[in-house]
Amino acid sequence: IYDVKYGDNSISRGFLSQERLTITATDIVHDFLFGCGQDNEGLFRGTAGLMGLSRHPISFVQQTSSIYNKIFSYCLPSTPSSLGHLTFGASAATNANLKYTPLSTISGDNTFYGLDIVGISVGGTKLPAVSSSTFSAGGSIIDSGTVITRLAPTAYAALRSAFRQGMEKYPVANEDGLFDTCYDFSGYKEISVPRIDFEFAGGVKVELPLVGILYGESAQQLCLAFAANGSDNDITVFGNVQQKTLDVVYDVKGGRIGFGAAGCN
Repeated sequence: IYDVKYGDNSISRGFLSQERLTITATDIVHDFLFGCGQDNEGLFRGTAGLMGLSRHPISFVQQTSSIYNKIFSYCLPSTPSSLGHLTFGASAATNANLKYTPLSTISGDNTFYGLDIVGISVGGTKLPAVSSSTFSAGGSIIDSGTVITRLAPTAYAALRSAFRQGMEKYPVANEDGLFDTCYDFSGYKEISVPRIDFEFAGGVKVELPLVGILYGESAQQLCLAFAANGSDNDITVFGNVQQKTLDVVYDVKGGRIGFGAAGCN
């Protein structure tokens, strides 16, 4: 029997099983371990399954290491109708724009993919209140399963303030759940949004696409696509909205993560 609980309180319970996994005609894993979920609740209800890509010993990445050498990449498209990819093996790291930052370890849990965020820029200006020490208490991870990036309150306050200054000419809209910085663009054919860059250890600077800056369903209410944690001691999460259209390469064996622009649309 297995019983797994996730950070958002979703659960999966069932039987731990073993079978031969055939990925392609030549990529075959014998005695592959997987969970056969009997009770799936929370965000997992109604889904066909969940592929584990963490550093845990029985993740797909670890169990296929002899075939794919612990390398995989993905690109999350900007819309559901656009085409992204999930790629395993050496072909996962072919984007010429890739820049790599070292993986870091999160205290108490080595299954996450840790990142060292050393700075954030808005409109080309680095936020003086944000440095690597801002995130040292809780640590930082990258997570494709978390939608919105969660920042330390200190970092979020500085980001929000700079962004609001750059958007002063646009009418504000009501707050929306997580989001406290929203705008009404219904009267505009074109808008100008300050660029946001994240800087990671190793001198890696990642410019976020527009879809990673503004989030919403209509032009009447588009919001700054970030949220604050409850405390600076909470873990910072670089979520999937901010990763959209980027090639994100996990070279687990090499201990690094790569980011490349224009991985998909």
